[in-house]
Amino acid sequence: MVHCINCRKPYPEHGAPFKCPDCGGIFDYSAKLLFDPDLVSTRQPGIWCYRHTFGLPQESDPVSLGEGNTPLVWAEAFGLPVAFKCEYQNPSGSFKDRGSAVIAGFLRSRGITSALEDSSGNAGASFAAYATRAGMKARIYIPDSASGPKKDQIEAYGAEVVRIMGPRSNASQAVLRALEKFDEQEPGTAYASHVFLPFNLPGYATLAYELFEQLGAAPGSLLLPAGQGGLLLGVMRGFEALQAAGLISNIPVIVGVQARACAPLWALFTYGQAGMSWIAEAPTIAEGIRVRSPLRGDAVLSVLAAYQGRLVAVDEEEIVPGVQQLARRGLYVEPTSAVVWGALAQLSDELPEPIAVVLTGSGLKSAHAN
Repeated sequence: MVHCINCRKPYPEHGAPFKCPDCGGIFDYSAKLLFDPDLVSTRQPGIWCYRHTFGLPQESDPVSLGEGNTPLVWAEAFGLPVAFKCEYQNPSGSFKDRGSAVIAGFLRSRGITSALEDSSGNAGASFAAYATRAGMKARIYIPDSASGPKKDQIEAYGAEVVRIMGPRSNASQAVLRALEKFDEQEPGTAYASHVFLPFNLPGYATLAYELFEQLGAAPGSLLLPAGQGGLLLGVMRGFEALQAAGLISNIPVIVGVQARACAPLWALFTYGQAGMSWIAEAPTIAEGIRVRSPLRGDAVLSVLAAYQGRLVAVDEEEIVPGVQQLARRGLYVEPTSAVVWGALAQLSDELPEPIAVVLTGSGLKSAHAN
């Protein structure tokens, strides 16, 4: 079911390589996710009621902290009713828990005992939580600019934190260099990358299943922050699975939102190859989506084109007002989540209803949330 997108070879039956051992390509699913409502089990915790969509060995136990089942809260925005999906109420405070639970379950099924990860903060905190839950050691590489609360959270779970000077991309480069040493000294160590590994995508797809259940239908449009674009990709695959199962007729219009300071997906979507001159990794308080080179960018742009989706960029001066406006509605989120407010301001007259918005991370995790 998982194959290299370059040479098409299947994912190895043993070990947990983050890229193809033969050609260095990245892995992805070779077929669409399958959703069967008759196989949804309410006896399983959180997102694990959908475990038939994950492709994990049946004998493997769930790695769960109760992720999923997050509230859908209606509030007015720009004169419209909007359904806010409160992903910041996941166990570690962000949507990343949906993916980390599945990745940790996969790694444990492969006998992995320790793992490396790099992150701007939320993914690292999430994986640290699920690694300790699964009985694995974790080492997390983060940019020095990552917020203090996220660093403290990672350490509280017992993971080792390695702070790397410079932009987010430096942390990714550092962990790749470190992997060579770990391969030699600790053969049971894997790179638990939420970017390279595709196993988090079925976890993100569960957000689509929950939205369908909570609304009784698919939303007309869905807005969410986009850095690597993994959440966007996973959610759209979830809606594709619902459509294939005959449960929904239309895929929502999806809008990925980036901070203009670092908006490669928006630049390429809007200007094509000419947009390359717009691509930068400038500082932004929306640290969770400061990604200069999204690894699955081609797949993200492809799914947007297939379903008439959009990408929007918001300026820095729009982000803090977004935090404040959401807080006035009882929704306390970090700046990365608040970029959606600026997108609502731009598109409120154009979005098909009902409008759903994903709030990805808690304001308690950020030093810039007020």
